[in-house]
Amino acid sequence: MNQAPIAEIAYGKGRLPLRMDPDLADWRVYRPRSVAALPDPHAAFLDACRNPTAADPLEACVAPSDRVVIVTSDGTRPVPNRLLIPWLLEGLSVAPERDTVLIGTGTHRPNTPAEIRAMFGEVADRVAIVNHDAYDASSNVRIGTTASGIPVTVDRRYLEADKRIVIGFIEPHFFAGFSGGAKGVFPGVAGIETILHLHDYRLIADPMSTWGELDRNPIQQEIGEMIACCPPEFLVNVTLNEAKQIAGVCAGHYRAAHRAGCAQARDASMVPVPERFPIVVTSNSGFPLDQNLYQTVKGMSAAARIAAEGGTIVTVSECSDGIPEHGNFGELIRLGSPSAIIDWIRALPAPRLDQWEAQLLADIQLRADVALYSTLAPELVESLSLRPITRLQEEVDDMLRRVGGRPAVAVLPDGPLTIPYLR
Repeated sequence: MNQAPIAEIAYGKGRLPLRMDPDLADWRVYRPRSVAALPDPHAAFLDACRNPTAADPLEACVAPSDRVVIVTSDGTRPVPNRLLIPWLLEGLSVAPERDTVLIGTGTHRPNTPAEIRAMFGEVADRVAIVNHDAYDASSNVRIGTTASGIPVTVDRRYLEADKRIVIGFIEPHFFAGFSGGAKGVFPGVAGIETILHLHDYRLIADPMSTWGELDRNPIQQEIGEMIACCPPEFLVNVTLNEAKQIAGVCAGHYRAAHRAGCAQARDASMVPVPERFPIVVTSNSGFPLDQNLYQTVKGMSAAARIAAEGGTIVTVSECSDGIPEHGNFGELIRLGSPSAIIDWIRALPAPRLDQWEAQLLADIQLRADVALYSTLAPELVESLSLRPITRLQEEVDDMLRRVGGRPAVAVLPDGPLTIPYLR
């Protein structure tokens, strides 16, 4: 019997084995380029803050009398806040009571006290850590309008701080090109009106709104106009390896430092492939990104880049938080067939919450059959025009036998941490 290699597919807080039988398929496994964790990330952080890109050192940016707001991502992102926030506070000549950590929830639900404790550790006892609320009109202030007419609104606490610092991490993003940078503010701590218009049908449908694209990306162009209305004084972004360890630290000017980090992320994450595949197996990179179906569209989108027209995308994502129940995503993806969903969104007179994720999922479903291995009930998965999988190994093997002829199969064990593209 052949000793088939095993692909360990990220799932929740662990991994699932997938036996790659060479008699059934020609398996091609694509992972991020292996990047070692920094041997001393704290030292690298300090060095980046003392010798930043296109900015004064951090200690020169903040005076003891300043009120400081530190913006960081919410619990759906693996930002190492337990490390970065204490390190940052050590470098500020400001009393803890003058610091506020503002969690950039965007349109997501607020993080619970238990989640905040898990995300930040003991620093939660020393500084105020608060959730942004995009829906509270009284806590968001309009500060301008972009050239295309999008209103620019932002959290009042961010606007009224004496100094603003943005923390985040950089990875390729399925419509913003890359995460991190100014995206931590817009949409991270923007008002709902701004967020909706920043994700409207036209912008999401633009072919340049895609993985790894910055300069020609219309969403990044809108974000650039927004952040210019009220820029942060300092930015710290990190890149992570596949083990979610800190692999690089970029600090300084919000644009220049981010670009440096994007170059690192592109080199590690974007992988050329020679052809499209009839079957692509992907994950959503495990916890925390695979907590719900909404976020899982990212892993599907990465796979769709190399899936053959009419092929199959097998997605492995725990979805422990469900669809989720909050927001409109669940309602929108129940509107009908993928083509009906696209038509409905295109005809909307004004943007609606979560339409962008439904639009992207429907677009993927129009091009491929999408199967899902998760904790969601099979009947729920079927109701969303997705194919439920309950036995990963057996059902993948059955797919291959039906295709026959030992097809080439792509496997993305770490999901959207690897962004394949056709050569």
